[in-house]
Amino acid sequence: MIDVRLLRNDPAAVKTALARRGNPEIIEQLDAAIALDGQLRDITAQRDASRARVNELSKLVGAARRDGENEAAEKLQTESRALGDDEKALAEVFETVQAQLRDIMLRIPNVPHDDAPDGVNDQDNPLVKGPINLPAEFSEHQRVAHWVVADELGILDNERAVKLSGAMFTMQRGAGAMLSRALCQYALDMNADAFEEIRPPSLVTTATLTATGQLPKFAEDAYAIERDDLWCIPTAEAPLTSMYSGEILDEAQLPMRLMAIAR
Repeated sequence: MIDVRLLRNDPAAVKTALARRGNPEIIEQLDAAIALDGQLRDITAQRDASRARVNELSKLVGAARRDGENEAAEKLQTESRALGDDEKALAEVFETVQAQLRDIMLRIPNVPHDDAPDGVNDQDNPLVKGPINLPAEFSEHQRVAHWVVADELGILDNERAVKLSGAMFTMQRGAGAMLSRALCQYALDMNADAFEEIRPPSLVTTATLTATGQLPKFAEDAYAIERDDLWCIPTAEAPLTSMYSGEILDEAQLPMRLMAIAR
């Protein structure tokens, strides 16, 4: 999430940088965030002024009581109580605006790196390496989609996967399931000398997915258990990234290299 202080101190630079993403909605979100941040600062100024006046009135009430001016003291107390009510109302507005600002800030993407190419889609991406021009071993009419071959080999059973879970799900079986497991094991084994293997939970809290940027932006595309405030992880990266959140690490422990396979 972008530091709101950066947006506050140099909004033009942030806008210019994020405009490179080619998404007008992001600029609209930035404008809304700037306006909400301004509201928060105005509310804070009003609350500070109100508190200062209440403190001043408290002293005046005490002085009036000592001088026997009870009627004047009552008037001052009435003003003080009214200011107290105003401050409570401002506090409620502050919380509402603050929540709105946080929600928008969580949806705004990071500022792109200076070296990142500009573009509105993948067609604008420059070629950094490749392509690898391998000789064609099969004629065009001999090429068959991998899912067709896998189905013929009996290592993929998408029909029953759909029956079990609905559209967009797949299921490997036999040698296909063995191959998938072997590839995962191979990846873990090849990196075991430099990375610590973790088997993270498949369900994490809202706070965890928010910290890693999935929420609230991708809430509609995620599976949730509302009763327990838990979400299915999109990848193992989500729990790994938040494993040490809120902790102060000793420099001697760094760097930490973790790896996991999402189940």
